[in-house]
Amino acid sequence: MRRIGFLGLGNMGLPMARRLAQAGYEVLAWNRTPKEAPGLTLVPTPREAARTGLVLSMLADDAATEAVLPEILEGLPEGGLHIALSTLGVPYSRSLVARHREAGRRYLAAPVFGRPEAAAAGELRIVVAGDPGAVAEARPLLEALGREVYVVGEEPHQAHAVKLGGNFLIAAMLEALAEAYVLVEKNGVERRAFYEVVRGFFRSPVYENYGRILLERRFSPPGFRLRLGLKDVRLIHQAGDSTATPLPLAHLLLDRLLEGVARGLGEEDWTALLEVVEGHAGIQTP
Repeated sequence: MRRIGFLGLGNMGLPMARRLAQAGYEVLAWNRTPKEAPGLTLVPTPREAARTGLVLSMLADDAATEAVLPEILEGLPEGGLHIALSTLGVPYSRSLVARHREAGRRYLAAPVFGRPEAAAAGELRIVVAGDPGAVAEARPLLEALGREVYVVGEEPHQAHAVKLGGNFLIAAMLEALAEAYVLVEKNGVERRAFYEVVRGFFRSPVYENYGRILLERRFSPPGFRLRLGLKDVRLIHQAGDSTATPLPLAHLLLDRLLEGVARGLGEEDWTALLEVVEGHAGIQTP
């Protein structure tokens, strides 16, 4: 049984770590705040998890990753591999390559698409970029976590660029779906009837899943918090600014999500964006 390290047992990290344990790995797991984690071996520091020689991180953002990076680099043995599963900024991801190389360690980016229920079922979609040898080493773990693994390049930041591009599309879809629900309702059409049309016409698991969440107003418990959606849209802007890429739609999404946080929705699921759209249309939410 191979021992691996896992950092971050949040909404996504815990089911992912447990999925790896179910696949036959001995998982030495660390979380910033202690929590119950059946099936995992909890360790007191990121350094101890990294001593396994292969450590995966599923942390909230660049800052959370940076906070544990010194311990990752100290704990990993020479040639050890760090796999970042989180959504990170493109400039930060670029910097991690050099810092791992200088320390004699390896770094692979493998951010994931999917919500907690997909993580628990091993049905994530995973975007990977990095050295082909590291990709080959990581593939068995990634295939235990995801239904599909997409290799998009040999530079780790490329995977994070793809992840941000995908999250941009999801956020834009949420805004469009929310606006469409409000539009049809104010014209006398039940939202459920519209949802059935969307589900049949678009035939996309993303539209179907998010459309149902919006319809049922399942904003809590959150699968992905609205404040983290705001963080990702800011990272999308950062990636655009660093490459002189105009992103006018992303500016609208930034304003919408920022308003959601201002309204106290930051800890709700990011589908609570619907309440912001309804408020602008004069619809009182329950």
